[in-house]
Amino acid sequence: MSNQNPNDPLFQPLNMGGLTLPNRVLMSPLTRSRSSQPGDIPNDMNARYYQQRASAGLILSEATQISPQGKGYAFTPGIHSQDQIDGWKKVTDAVHSAGGRIHMQLWHVGRISHPELQPDGNQPVAPSAIKPEGAKTFISADSGMVDVPEPRALETHEMAGIVEQYRQGALNAQKAGFDGVEVHAANGYLLDQFLKSGSNHRTDEYGGSLENRLRLPLMVIQAVIDVWGKDKVGVRIGPTGSFNAMHDDNPIETFGAFAKHLNDLGIAYLEVVEDSFQGNHANGRPEEVIAAIRTVYKGTYIANGAYTAEEARRRISEGRCDLVTFGRPFIANPDLPERFRENAPLNEWDDSTFYGGGEHGYTDYPTLEELETNA
Repeated sequence: MSNQNPNDPLFQPLNMGGLTLPNRVLMSPLTRSRSSQPGDIPNDMNARYYQQRASAGLILSEATQISPQGKGYAFTPGIHSQDQIDGWKKVTDAVHSAGGRIHMQLWHVGRISHPELQPDGNQPVAPSAIKPEGAKTFISADSGMVDVPEPRALETHEMAGIVEQYRQGALNAQKAGFDGVEVHAANGYLLDQFLKSGSNHRTDEYGGSLENRLRLPLMVIQAVIDVWGKDKVGVRIGPTGSFNAMHDDNPIETFGAFAKHLNDLGIAYLEVVEDSFQGNHANGRPEEVIAAIRTVYKGTYIANGAYTAEEARRRISEGRCDLVTFGRPFIANPDLPERFRENAPLNEWDDSTFYGGGEHGYTDYPTLEELETNA
């Protein structure tokens, strides 16, 4: 049954940071581990994949290493070399030629890495030398998942260098033709590690008190704003996330305060991983934390939480969010907005092809049009 309801909440346009989004169906940042080697360089196959999904209201790129130190998984792309910039330019050109919009997600993994992935075999870095129990990564095509070791605590004098990595990554994303950037401060990676009390046991001005734990993330976001302008910068947070051995003693206080700062900065949007991300409920009370964020953050709010189209419609209608990001459904359905509009059945995803590999499970999922043509 066709659903051409002109009042469908998912298909009301939204102006955000100088972009007109034609729908509220956004593509989540999705690690797919298919960059060209050596050099972690985006390639023609990656450009095809993103171009196929250009009907999204906005594409958020897969998490992209801002520096060699920021790398935590094999085959993930970077934005710290000229070859990587050139590779990403192919992607942004392909998306724009299909009428799409794309932001780059800027990523430093912090402690979620391994010496084999680090420059000169160094230890991964973190706010504090705390091993993330149970966290795993992969270091080669045949390594399988391996344990993440105990990281090295960053020295106070290194913080300016971390901020500079983000600033340069933001600048490189501009050169690569992106429409904006998203700062990844969720899912147990570096900025999340600074924000949360469970991973930040520092005693200098970058840890301990709430104000000190917010310091580095806010310095990073300001540096990125200085490159792009506030209306082209979004931030992703996972306030109740426990993935990668994360915990915060008081997420309502921590993320309420962080959201207030982000509101005052006037960023383009805040994307919140609301639940369901690999054990998010384990940290409890997501609704209370979300309410604390919504009380102080008045900008564009993007919800992420494995929502169905109907749940997304309801949340937008109720004013609980402005936009919704979709992950796995976008992997398997390049024309996801059209399927939502038509209430059409969805292709099922094959999770064995999520990470690494070639075209199979990446660019070969059929659109509705292709299914009808071949019927």
